[in-house]
Amino acid sequence: MKRAIFLERDGILNLAKVDRGTQVTPVTFAEFEINPVATTVCQHLKAAGFLLIATTNQPGLSTDTLSRRELDRMHDQLRLALPLDDILVCPHDAADHCPCRKPLPGLFTEAAFKFHIDLERCFVISDKWHDARAARAVGATSMIMQSPWVGSGHHDFVLPSLSVIADKILQLQNRHLAA
Repeated sequence: MKRAIFLERDGILNLAKVDRGTQVTPVTFAEFEINPVATTVCQHLKAAGFLLIATTNQPGLSTDTLSRRELDRMHDQLRLALPLDDILVCPHDAADHCPCRKPLPGLFTEAAFKFHIDLERCFVISDKWHDARAARAVGATSMIMQSPWVGSGHHDFVLPSLSVIADKILQLQNRHLAA
């Protein structure tokens, strides 16, 4: 069984935009800016043998505030810049009550089936409580970057930066391999 790292797109792989205290998802390619730290971090984690899978809730697809064309352009840019194995998208709004919309773990279970992943040996990197809850539901380890959206639920680790998170994952992996 394979090991993977699930990376939240908005706020981790691309730079977060904030409007009135709320993280705002880019809806045009012009608004989309890849996090420069993510490039190096993803290269290190990929070299360590992990599958890298981006996950993202994109309700703008179902509410028509985001076009599929613009989303595809953003994701093409991510694929060019980062060594991602896949990008999984939930296109639903919260009112749709679908199992793939985080904080539900549907995107993680979809990836586990597709790539033969052992979810209990995986990590979820995010800056939001939604991803930590989904990680907990499947037995993955949540690695949350400190942000205003951390929330008060269970988190395995809350760390100050993406680089520190990557270092912690590699440290935990080395400890596991030595055991």
